[in-house]
Amino acid sequence: MSANPENLFGSAANDADAQETREWMDALSSVIQSEGPERAHFLLEQLLEHARQNTVDMPFSANTGYVNTIEPSQEARSPGNLEIEQRLRAYMRWNAMAMVVKANRHHPAEGGDLGGHIGSFASLASMFGAGFNHFWRAESETHGGDLLYIQGHVSPGIYARAYLEAASPKSNC
Repeated sequence: MSANPENLFGSAANDADAQETREWMDALSSVIQSEGPERAHFLLEQLLEHARQNTVDMPFSANTGYVNTIEPSQEARSPGNLEIEQRLRAYMRWNAMAMVVKANRHHPAEGGDLGGHIGSFASLASMFGAGFNHFWRAESETHGGDLLYIQGHVSPGIYARAYLEAASPKSNC
């Protein structure tokens, strides 16, 4: 799919009224220029809802609203210290590996296959770090707390993170 307006709705040969399509596109461009993208978004949402209420078959799109929705200049700066967070991820991976190795040494009768996959946690460490540091919150007087389901293969890294949090002087675990 092209970003060119002429290609947004398929080939021009399928357009029964190209002039009407151009008028709609020009009107939307005018709203964007004069009133901003928020107003254009609102109008599009209203049109979509109106179409749904009138049982118009909505086109399927595998693309989500999360693709290219925020310009880099509009992104919020991460409040954390990225260098420290990178070091924390390295410590968590090390602790996760050490925990699995130690558990396997102490439980050979169970086949020496305790813990999860360190590679699974390593591949998700950045996402988990951002979530733990900036999004997910513990229960408080004003917030019920976030409930997380952690897939078992990444549990060693999560356990290591919990250990580091509990050992931290600033921790409220």
